[in-house]
Amino acid sequence: MQAIVLTKYGSPSNLQLQEVAVPTPKENEILIRVIASTVTKADTMMRRADPFISRFFLGFFKPKNPVTGTGFAGKVVATGTGVTHFAIGDEVFGETGVQFGANAEYISLAEDAVVLKKPAGIPFEEAATITDGPLTSINFLKNLAKLQPGQKVLINGASGSLGTAAVQIAKHYGAVVTGVASGRNAELVRSLGADHFIDYTTTDFTQAGRTYDVIYDTIGNRTFSETKGVLAPTGSYISPVMGFRLFIDMLLTSRGDGKKAKFSATGLLSADELKPLIAELLQIFEAGHLRSVVDKRYTLADAPEAHRYVDTGHKRGNVVLMLAPKMAG
Repeated sequence: MQAIVLTKYGSPSNLQLQEVAVPTPKENEILIRVIASTVTKADTMMRRADPFISRFFLGFFKPKNPVTGTGFAGKVVATGTGVTHFAIGDEVFGETGVQFGANAEYISLAEDAVVLKKPAGIPFEEAATITDGPLTSINFLKNLAKLQPGQKVLINGASGSLGTAAVQIAKHYGAVVTGVASGRNAELVRSLGADHFIDYTTTDFTQAGRTYDVIYDTIGNRTFSETKGVLAPTGSYISPVMGFRLFIDMLLTSRGDGKKAKFSATGLLSADELKPLIAELLQIFEAGHLRSVVDKRYTLADAPEAHRYVDTGHKRGNVVLMLAPKMAG
């Protein structure tokens, strides 16, 4: 089968389309023909082994799991003898976590991994994105921020994968949402339900005179210190981009009832923790309160170009690799 292999950490040119063996499912595994998989900001960070500490679980000198990609959607084509929850022909989606391997024609996963049956009404290309932006955002807004109806939430980076999902999820929870992005994305962010929009190229939201119960910094380009002046007295700054400054701020704000800085490594949560969140996301999708924004679609061979595009920092929503375009619907 064909797969995208990361030969060494660094630039997109280190991603190569190679022939590798089709995995053989073990007794408790299902073999999935991948129809769509994702290229995310997290994927590009792992390609660079950024931050450096990630090498301790990715592989110190080179990737220990060199086939890239985590989010996927596809069809079950074979099952191990002990599999009871899936059958050949089932349409599924999920994520591989630090096992990676989703940017390939086939993957084999344990049936109790983060893999679920895909509802018929969600296209493969959209299903492949659910375990990226939507899953991270529901974890942050529901579990970390404990967002409540009527609360004011600001989403920094509202036009990306996490941001477009967060705007819709926050509105579903009844929050008053302010989206921050460049002016060219104003219409998109408003169309997703944002009550207010701030163009970061002309306005600094920390100086705009509004306060928020939650600031969700999806891109990590503002710090807790910079934003705490516009946080409510018991407000939370939450960000999926861990760095030394955020780590220190978390320690300093961990006690008491005041303003908090918070982080969660969503991708490292167990399948038992993630599956209920994904099930809730599917309910939100099926209620018509959440849709996936797909910016660009690439072939598997064009994965390096997809990484280069994500590296620009200007993608709108999600970037998807289509391995079987005719089955995308």
